Amino acid sequence: MSKRKNSDYKKPDKPYNQSGKPYRKQGSAKGKQKGGSAVADPRQKAITAKVTCSGLTNEGKGLVTWEGKQLEVAYLIPGETAEVRVSKKGPYLNAELKRIINQSKDRVNPPCPYYYECGGCQLQHMSNQAQGRFKQNTIDAIMKPFGKPEAILTMDQPYDYRNKSQMTFGQNKDRQVIGGLYAPSTHQIIPMDRCLIHDPKADEIVQTIKGMMKSFKMKPYNEDTGHGFLRHILIKIGKVSGQIMVVLVAASPVFKGKNNFITALRKAHPEITTLLLNVNKRDTSMVLGNQEKVLFGKGTITDTLCGMTFEISAKSFYQINPVQTEKLYKKAIEMADLTGKETVVDAYCGIGTISLIASQKAGNVIGVEMNNDAVRDAIRNSKRNGVKNARFYQGDAGEFMVQMAARGKKADVVLMDPPRSGSDETFLASVVKLQPKRVVYVSCNPVTQARDLKYLTKNGYTVEAIQPVDMFPQTYHVEAVTKLVLKEN
Repeated sequence: MSKRKNSDYKKPDKPYNQSGKPYRKQGSAKGKQKGGSAVADPRQKAITAKVTCSGLTNEGKGLVTWEGKQLEVAYLIPGETAEVRVSKKGPYLNAELKRIINQSKDRVNPPCPYYYECGGCQLQHMSNQAQGRFKQNTIDAIMKPFGKPEAILTMDQPYDYRNKSQMTFGQNKDRQVIGGLYAPSTHQIIPMDRCLIHDPKADEIVQTIKGMMKSFKMKPYNEDTGHGFLRHILIKIGKVSGQIMVVLVAASPVFKGKNNFITALRKAHPEITTLLLNVNKRDTSMVLGNQEKVLFGKGTITDTLCGMTFEISAKSFYQINPVQTEKLYKKAIEMADLTGKETVVDAYCGIGTISLIASQKAGNVIGVEMNNDAVRDAIRNSKRNGVKNARFYQGDAGEFMVQMAARGKKADVVLMDPPRSGSDETFLASVVKLQPKRVVYVSCNPVTQARDLKYLTKNGYTVEAIQPVDMFPQTYHVEAVTKLVLKEN
């Protein structure tokens, strides 16, 4: 990401309204548009063109054809006719929506006032039903070589679902404190007081802290000058337990007025169960630094998932949408076909969520994870839930499985939930070497999952079921859990 100095961010108007008339000032084209032909706009160094949307990319952008070239246009829906501004930047053509001429029945007014600035959500201009169809069509197309996916599991209440949120702080040109999210591909802060996919309580706490900063002389950090104190606020909420963790991410461990600040914040929000100070001195896009201090409470919160209780720290990975995670994990356990006798290896086990849920139906579970802090969390969670048939190891899961195979050990099921980049061939080769009867592959990126499925199906496995889950409503992201079965010789 490029870094820009935080300045007074003027909120642009929405690019169009329901009547199809433009809100945003784009500059007037010289001359009249005739029969859909493009008219040059010398002031903007752009072309105004009339186009029709024929489909969507995997990121939810509209596909149009202009002068024999296929272009992507954000916020456009299939079937819509629109005016777009086509401009050239180097060898690339960029198309921006200017005005809707014929509107799709799937279009809705986005409820978020920051939607066209923020970029965190990409689909709020579509109805919930249209979002579901888009994600189903996306997963169907990606997974076509392996079979037809089941109907996507959508969410009844597709807002306020995130149990983790973060806001960034800075100053505008009038030296007023602003807090919000970065504009796409920049470090320019969009001031906002509410994100509609965050838990409302999290945003309420952020606004309280922002209001307290002036009286406590707490200056926001300026990443250009390196001056200031508060960089970000990270909040995690136990959706079932109601416990709340607040993490102040600062550029320095020196917290002037700390005790009075804590007292005032706890008085305003007695529902906060723990407060931490995280020190991040690095000049990177990483939110959390390595140094951490508990200011009050345990430093962790707990939450319940599939009937089991998990302890969550500031750095631990925990699925952000627990309602949909329960659907996802239940489907994964169902695909594992556990009878109580199986040995299960959970690669990329994290803090042990799916390992411990699987342990209720498996003979024994082996969780492997590179992150040592996550392994410690997994062991604690195992003890907390009284699980006796799960063991956790720090290390590379691929190497672990190769060593298992070399010792003549067997695994009946491998559960894997890799990052968005998917697995690498070394890991997949280790799965093939261990030869579990079933592989259950959970993925937050169907494109890399399809790439990995191609390798596994060429090396002895058959895809038996694919279940998409809408874990991130209002965004283009879609999760999928896939069952693979070892072919009989």
